[in-house]
Amino acid sequence: MAKDEVKQIMINGHLVGIIGLTDIIIKTAKNQPGKSDEDIKNILLNEIIVNNYVPPSAVEAYGHALLREYKITQGFPVADEPSHGLNIAVLGIGCTRCHQLENDVRDLLSEMKIAADLHHITDLKEIAQYGVLGSPALVINNKVMSVGEVPPKSKIRQWIIEAYNPSDK
Repeated sequence: MAKDEVKQIMINGHLVGIIGLTDIIIKTAKNQPGKSDEDIKNILLNEIIVNNYVPPSAVEAYGHALLREYKITQGFPVADEPSHGLNIAVLGIGCTRCHQLENDVRDLLSEMKIAADLHHITDLKEIAQYGVLGSPALVINNKVMSVGEVPPKSKIRQWIIEAYNPSDK
């Protein structure tokens, strides 16, 4: 991985880009086996602040998110993160069906007047983290809803309604 690669992680309900995170996690896992969660969290924080700005008021949230990302990367079990708002990802390398699914979701969100984070993930390594083997795939609030097809708009609408929490408006 390139040292300047930016990886996005969820911190307090917002996607934040962290420069060099993948390399830092690999280095930490190799050099710090058997450390406590608190030690790992502090090591990760100290490493990322070299090339990333961490607001003093958000240090605890960054530490929690970094430890979570570390555990996911290392294959350790992690509790489901509480969802903040509506996060939707279309997984696929950019074929016509992937773009159709993304456009369908965007159209539905606009039609329903719902604000959501919509991302089209094309990087194969990021797609693999979701454990899907086909594309396009639709993920709503970190839950895989469909794989290998463009679902009908009525089904997508139903999933969005089920995942949407009106108190997040």
